[in-house]
Amino acid sequence: MLIVYDTLTGNVGRFINKLDYPSIRIQDGLMVGEPYILVTYTTGLGLVPDSTKKFLESNGSNLRGVATSGNRNFGKYYGLAADAIADEYGVPIIHKFEFAGLPSDRERFKKGVEEREAHRIK
Repeated sequence: MLIVYDTLTGNVGRFINKLDYPSIRIQDGLMVGEPYILVTYTTGLGLVPDSTKKFLESNGSNLRGVATSGNRNFGKYYGLAADAIADEYGVPIIHKFEFAGLPSDRERFKKGVEEREAHRIK
């Protein structure tokens, strides 16, 4: 499945680059005409980045799951961008990981993607 991602500091990009999935970074005007998993970051106190919001306005119908990067030092605000997107678009949260993630985070993410792919086939 295609992975679409948004990154600010490079953490999400580093996470994505260690996976074996086709991926594309969000940029102005990007249109995705197939199912995808979104990986983004959490900004401020649990907010969805504006660039991610803008992308989803035109591409939300093909969204099949969301994952997010965050910083556990923000406590209850950690990874809340995923919660907001999941609620708004009715998709599952695949995973939340800190910074660029660990090998265990990548494995958990892969399992979540596999579950979404299996669900898509049914």
